[in-house]
Amino acid sequence: MGTSSLEGDALPSGTAPIRKFYSDRSWIEGAAEDQLEFAAALNGVISIAAFPDLHPGKYGPVGSAVLADRIYPQLIGNDIGCGMSLFALSLKSRKLRLDKAARRLRALEGPWDGDPQARLRNAGLPDNLHPQALGSIGGGNHFCELQTVETITDAEALSKADLSPGDLVLLVHSGSRSLGMSVFSSVQDHFSGLSDKSDIGLTYLEAHNLAVRWACLNRVLIAERAAEQLRCEVRLISDAPHNLIERVSGAYLHRKGAAKADLPLVPLAGSRAALSSLLKPARDKPEALASLAHGSGRKYDRRSMTGRVGVTKSERENLTRTSFGGMVICEDRQLLIEEAPGAYKDPATVLKELQIAGLATPVASLKPLLTFKKAVPDDLENARQNKRRRLADRRAMR
Repeated sequence: MGTSSLEGDALPSGTAPIRKFYSDRSWIEGAAEDQLEFAAALNGVISIAAFPDLHPGKYGPVGSAVLADRIYPQLIGNDIGCGMSLFALSLKSRKLRLDKAARRLRALEGPWDGDPQARLRNAGLPDNLHPQALGSIGGGNHFCELQTVETITDAEALSKADLSPGDLVLLVHSGSRSLGMSVFSSVQDHFSGLSDKSDIGLTYLEAHNLAVRWACLNRVLIAERAAEQLRCEVRLISDAPHNLIERVSGAYLHRKGAAKADLPLVPLAGSRAALSSLLKPARDKPEALASLAHGSGRKYDRRSMTGRVGVTKSERENLTRTSFGGMVICEDRQLLIEEAPGAYKDPATVLKELQIAGLATPVASLKPLLTFKKAVPDDLENARQNKRRRLADRRAMR
């Protein structure tokens, strides 16, 4: 609940307990903790869990889970169902040619050319549910990243997932795209919470649940598109959404940037210059609300990154390469700066905090090889959009 969005609203009485799973080692902004306190004072909030990737969001704290007796759409936001999915690839690392893979993965830009209606029907979803956006990654911090399994810390858990050191995997971070925006726009002005007995509450929940399933399918299609370009098969290891509401023991669990942790394995995203991790969540921490950190968490907001990195041409070119020798496909210069590794906290510190808190144990580290974000420069994309508008105008005049 960002202060700008709720300006003038009086704080409700009562404060729910906040369990903070981080220490002074973590970089936590005061604004994020202010948002925690605000959320804890909302009517019907029962308890809150906050994780070391905590940072301020537009409507509420990102990196937290909130249990309440009513529905707060603002605690989820517009990217309903957003999450991280990890997939295994049949391609052997010794056969990978990074430059060639980078050229092929540029095909992820733009709409999917498959049959979205058929895939929606097969998934039990309405075939008119935003088919035009299906299979697309989106902007912001979303990505599709080719990684390799590095250091192993739990060989048994890794073996159960049928993974081995050196295997290639895909980590896909995306959500419900235009569908989530549409669902949220109908309720974004309802700050006092929604009852599950009201028409608007029931309508939102139904649309929310469809968006969560849509987002899951979207990540699968992104992985399939990538695997097709890499000429290999793909297999799901873990799908961990981190923006969603679930009904738990008669209450509603809101996760905003908090990974669903009642799963065998959960990916923890690093940054383009840092290792990601595959985690095994603990089962004996009910105060964590079946949730985990979903990634590193932002250290600096997007606006403040301008002028901090990428000032010179050489600095911007360096942002397309990583310290591991990996590559970054991102031809939106501003996005490349906003999403630079320095914008994020140290994922090793986040992982250590989770271990100290007893929330999870690492199974393996995952080294980034190739990160896809955007393959079309802004000026070219704008030109294409203008051309499409002109063609549409001509058709309308016929």
